[in-house]
Amino acid sequence: MNRFDGVQQVADAVLFEGYVLYPYRASDGKNRVRWQFGVLMPPGYADPSERSWSQTDCLLDGSEAVVTVRLRFLQAQRRTVLDAAGGEVEALETADATYVPWDEAVEQSVDFVVRLPDLPLRKGFSIPGGSISEDLGVGQLRRTREPLAGVVDLSVSELPGPYGVCRLRLRVENTSADGDRERAGALQRALIAHHVLIAAEGARFLSLLEPPEWATGYVAACENVGIFPVLAGDLVLSSPIILYDHPRIAPESQGDLFDATEIDEILSLRTMTLTDEEKREVRGTDPRAAAMLHRVDAMPQELLDRLHGTLRYVREVTTPEPAEVPWWDPGNDATVSPETDTVQVGGVAVGNGVRVRLRPGIRRADAQDMFLADRVGTVVAVLADVDGQTHVAVALDGEEGEVQRSHGRYLYFAPDELEPLVGAG
Repeated sequence: MNRFDGVQQVADAVLFEGYVLYPYRASDGKNRVRWQFGVLMPPGYADPSERSWSQTDCLLDGSEAVVTVRLRFLQAQRRTVLDAAGGEVEALETADATYVPWDEAVEQSVDFVVRLPDLPLRKGFSIPGGSISEDLGVGQLRRTREPLAGVVDLSVSELPGPYGVCRLRLRVENTSADGDRERAGALQRALIAHHVLIAAEGARFLSLLEPPEWATGYVAACENVGIFPVLAGDLVLSSPIILYDHPRIAPESQGDLFDATEIDEILSLRTMTLTDEEKREVRGTDPRAAAMLHRVDAMPQELLDRLHGTLRYVREVTTPEPAEVPWWDPGNDATVSPETDTVQVGGVAVGNGVRVRLRPGIRRADAQDMFLADRVGTVVAVLADVDGQTHVAVALDGEEGEVQRSHGRYLYFAPDELEPLVGAG
């Protein structure tokens, strides 16, 4: 089994994030400006907002490890459409698709293994270009790739202190020959959606998001540029997209929709609503989009239902499941009674029906609270959360309070944010 198999799904989601967006047609405006994540441009590209290099710093607990590195990225592949006579055309119709000029992409990876004591290491790589053609009967698709070149610099620094921690630094640089100064042309020589997978045998990685207390100083000294490492099991995934440690794909997902920030159900349903003519263009836009469309169109109802939530009839049930009981429900806990419980505020028992003046405290983060200062309302309930904190539900006096009562939605305050109006009617 490959060391990186367990994180392959997440890495693929990073690789193809934004590859082609709904409605998955080349003619749509959002698909004319593509590849926004993890792009390393050739060094001569003039726009400083897109670098030609990235840097990953990660921490290893141990200094004798064998490190395996995999750099992954997409290589742009320009597709032109030719008619039967070999001339370039803007569109070509076949029985089930409308083909137009488009930039596809080819997955590429660079692997190497190195011992930490053998660092630093500078490893160059090159990806060949070329051209291939596909016969469609009524014409051809010509696919052309420009050659790419790059360098991976790997170094290690032992950090001061008694913990035996070292910092592993990995710098990826695009050294491809300069091309077009316009972005669309420069992308032909870019490392697109690049990310790095790192495994270490003989040491363990430390989280940069939730490090142990003793390692916080080491984390603060790490410099990650254009890419950030998170734990993925016992590996590191250094991604251009913000992730938490141990990211994973939801088990209900039936395949990539090229937009991991969206909900599979919404995109699947929207894709199903495309007209036959729109689906022809999707199939002709990109082979991956065509495969996605086929998968969505052929999806059984029970799998589509799974995208909406967990359904019991999809599971194999051999024994009756116990009744689902909330892990904590005040209605089933005889020790609490929000409608009759009280809390002491300035020597006054404050509970349901007691009128109070609101004094929102400085701990509250909502700027709207300034409009509640000195307002008067009536306590509806006294509640306790699972951490033992007390919260008082208040309905404002007047029409606002009537609306709050009718909806069952109140304002909540800490006891020290209330001033009991003793004797007020």
